[in-house]
Amino acid sequence: MYLKSQIPNLLTLSNLLCGILSLYFTSQNQPEFGAWLILFGAGFDFLDGLIARALGVDGELGRQLDSLADMVSFGAAPTFLALQFNGVFTDSLQSNWKVLALFLPIILAAFSAYRLGKFNIDTRQSNRFIGLPTPANALFWVSIVLAEEVNGLLGWDFLVNTLAIFRQSTGLVDFAAILLGILMVSEIPLLALKFHGKVDNKRSKIALLALGSGLFILFGFSSVPIVLLLYFILSIIAK
Repeated sequence: MYLKSQIPNLLTLSNLLCGILSLYFTSQNQPEFGAWLILFGAGFDFLDGLIARALGVDGELGRQLDSLADMVSFGAAPTFLALQFNGVFTDSLQSNWKVLALFLPIILAAFSAYRLGKFNIDTRQSNRFIGLPTPANALFWVSIVLAEEVNGLLGWDFLVNTLAIFRQSTGLVDFAAILLGILMVSEIPLLALKFHGKVDNKRSKIALLALGSGLFILFGFSSVPIVLLLYFILSIIAK
């Protein structure tokens, strides 16, 4: 029984290790490896809860480990991607006040920690999320990195080029970090992909999955910002 109860925890710790490796590769200016490792961590994050419920071993230790792992993989690791976009891991940083703008995305880590702590004690978030989930924030930054590498079937260059412009603009990166950070700790109710509750909510979730899957097949990772926008719109409609 003890060994069985540790299987989900091993998956959770695998998520954490993916996050740590992501931090390393991103800090070495290899953000593609860092982004893929965040995605692998998300896979382990999905499996640990699924297997814990299937084995009937869901417990407090697992929930605490999950938040700690999420802080690394979906809090710190995406923050490092944003910092890499701003060029902070190069040897050519100038020591003046302007460097503060390059480091501004570190606020994502603080917002993520607050979001995860709030989620742990907020009893309202069983059927809906209150504020943007940290994995959604992580997926946004991952999509910026992988949009060009995995561009979908149609390969619409204007989407990839738009994200490339974003990646090269300190102002846009900083703005996105502030916006996503605020959304993570906001009181905005958002859909959780659990199929119980109101009929309208189920329809909105099905619509989100269908539209999101279709857009991803067509446009690859460059569709993720659009899917996140749809996520907000459908959440408001289903309110």
